[in-house]
Amino acid sequence: MATTDNRPETRLALAAARDARERVIAVLQEHFAHDVLDVEEFERRVTVAQTSEVAAEIEGLLTDLPALAAGAVPAPATRALVRAADAPPSQTMFAVMSSTRRTGPWTVPRRMLVRGVMSSTVLDFREARFPSGPVDIEIRALMSSTEIIVPPGLAVETRGSAIMGSFEEVERAPPHPDPDAPLLRVHGLTVMGAVEIKMRLPGESGREAWRRQKRELREARRSDRRQARLERHRR
Repeated sequence: MATTDNRPETRLALAAARDARERVIAVLQEHFAHDVLDVEEFERRVTVAQTSEVAAEIEGLLTDLPALAAGAVPAPATRALVRAADAPPSQTMFAVMSSTRRTGPWTVPRRMLVRGVMSSTVLDFREARFPSGPVDIEIRALMSSTEIIVPPGLAVETRGSAIMGSFEEVERAPPHPDPDAPLLRVHGLTVMGAVEIKMRLPGESGREAWRRQKRELREARRSDRRQARLERHRR
């Protein structure tokens, strides 16, 4: 698990890394939205940006990408924060043979318990208002699916177990998290079910993400066919 270091020199380095991270991820999102980066490469670079604590290393993620036009340079995304006192200390979502969904501009509690039996739960954090610091999502699910949708700018780490199912492992947070920024920590147990973490652009629907993936798959297949033809000609 990531730990926080509150020494003054560390906080200065964290602030520099945070500024670079927000700026670089905003540019990566713009390139991804215009198909310069595919899903896999976009997620790889965002993961490096989120886990690195060196501003120069984070800035280096853009060196091989085309420069954006002056008017196309996006402003860094601002994470909606609430005062620690205004965030509920704990909430529980409980579903039995049903579907539950939390989306839009909702306030995230410091600790959230997700309980599901033969159900489907979707937690969309792209417009959510976070308190600064860590937020814990604890999942206990039986024959259920839990889908967690996060924006690229949110640090995430998961530690979970699955019995006859899957619990996606994600390590997208720096070793020493910035105490002024939110950190989503997901843990728990699923039995005969699945816990998935999906990174999606703000405003992008599930259908749009699916279409993007299909388009990238088609392009990859065309590239493979072109490569195969070149190999045959060389022979």
